[in-house]
Amino acid sequence: MKVFKNITGIVLAGGKSTRMGTDKGFVKLFNKPFIQHIIDCLQPLVDEIIIVSDNEAYDQFKVKRVTDIIKNSGPIAGIYTGLHHSKTNANIVLSCDVPFINEALLSVLTQKQHVDYDVIQIASEGKNMPLIALYQKRCATHFYNLLQTDEKRLNTAIKQLNTKTICIPSAFEKFAKNINTKEALKHELEN
Repeated sequence: MKVFKNITGIVLAGGKSTRMGTDKGFVKLFNKPFIQHIIDCLQPLVDEIIIVSDNEAYDQFKVKRVTDIIKNSGPIAGIYTGLHHSKTNANIVLSCDVPFINEALLSVLTQKQHVDYDVIQIASEGKNMPLIALYQKRCATHFYNLLQTDEKRLNTAIKQLNTKTICIPSAFEKFAKNINTKEALKHELEN
């Protein structure tokens, strides 16, 4: 019998990847694409995974893929699209450039589904990480309204919502690293 967790995993894979020079989701780490690392990490925690991307090549990963409802509007549009298609109130949102992400780190977000908060994000190395966060489906309306005013800055959106930030221990910081360049990937693998 399937146990429902009432959480959806939303992976944003629609960025332009200009610094990496290629679609980040397909960059390999230990012979496995970044996106597969993220899917494998999310699967035990969620009922469904949604990839937000216009790139049909993501269909090979056999999870639901949706395209941005509002084009060329950054992560706010990606999160809005994912929340729009989600069937659950709680949603783990991740960017496709966090291949070291692990279940222990994500469980910090899901231990107590704080329904009082719109967003629960982590902070790592002194920086808030709104693309490693738990979003309530009700945030979709706020994001849609911001997009109608051409607001594309995710930090602006987060500041307007009831947000809880959880500072993770330094031992978890490696798992929250964004890998945006080939040099950053090489650096992480060497250390």
